[in-house]
Amino acid sequence: VQLVESGGGLVQPGGSLRLSCAASGGIFSVNAMGWYRQAPGNQRDLVATISSSGNTNYADSAKGRFAISRDNAKNSMYLTMNSLKPDDTAVYYCRANIMIGPYEYQYWGQGTQVTVSS
Repeated sequence: VQLVESGGGLVQPGGSLRLSCAASGGIFSVNAMGWYRQAPGNQRDLVATISSSGNTNYADSAKGRFAISRDNAKNSMYLTMNSLKPDDTAVYYCRANIMIGPYEYQYWGQGTQVTVSS
């Protein structure tokens, strides 16, 4: 099983980015998914989560600016980020709880860099 993120890059303050995360491999189903981020010298923090039924949860820093979504048919998840600030600069990681047979496993992607700078 692999989680592959894409969509990071350099953006000016106030700009937007859309991150994608795709799960592939011997997957039976994907349960809860989430985005996390880690800035240099900091711990990895929650950005947003989404359940298999679409219920969402956001960190206070993401509320009103970021939107998490998923496409269950594609085993994919997205993070649309608007009104980006320099403080949003970090490596963004996706996480997924994946059913393989009768068991649930947690997987992480390799991360994608988001840099907000003028």
